[in-house]
Amino acid sequence: MAKILNIETSTEVCSVSLSIDGRVEENYLKLYIPDNEENPKMVHSSQLAIFVDEILNKINGKIIPDAVAISSGPGSYTGLRIGVSLAKGICFAANIPLISVDTLLLLAEMAKSCSDIECERFVPMIDARRMEVYMAVFDRDLNKISETKSVIINENSFDEFKKHKTLFCGNGINKLKEFLNNENFVVLDNIYPSAQYMGRISEQLFAKNEFVDLVYFEPFYLKDFIATNPKSVF
Repeated sequence: MAKILNIETSTEVCSVSLSIDGRVEENYLKLYIPDNEENPKMVHSSQLAIFVDEILNKINGKIIPDAVAISSGPGSYTGLRIGVSLAKGICFAANIPLISVDTLLLLAEMAKSCSDIECERFVPMIDARRMEVYMAVFDRDLNKISETKSVIINENSFDEFKKHKTLFCGNGINKLKEFLNNENFVVLDNIYPSAQYMGRISEQLFAKNEFVDLVYFEPFYLKDFIATNPKSVF
């Protein structure tokens, strides 16, 4: 009976869950969506450790997970670093392995679970600022058939999908709905990376002993972090 602590911090949403044999125990789920989505750092840095502590102490006696699964990106540079740092700390302290879960696969998993529409393709997207998104393509069984990439959206971006029933999801779809007016396109709102849907994926990886190196593992940023100066208020 594998008990896995699942952590998701790749976007403005900060969530943690505990799954047992691939089933997420809902009573252990903590999800926080901030009012101010412009500053996810404050939310993740102040709330994540609290969520983890509450979940692991939810039932009688402290739960010691068999592994920690972290949503590894792409996504927010700051959010990913906070999540990975805490996950590594727990793994080192408890001497348990770390599992890396593809954030876009997690989005596709949530979309498939929340929709009863039969689709041949799933295209999860994460906002990468301006008209750019991080995206990948999965088949109906959620096998990745197109590698994760950064794409600048235009009116011709999705011509290749018009012959297939394709579901688009994630916070990246908000900027491109005007380009998704094809009868084969399904746009699913309110799909965001959440630890609530990590259980099945992390359990499969655990069963196959697909763990990452605690020392060398880094989040999948896709693009280099570029520091900018804050705008002057004067």
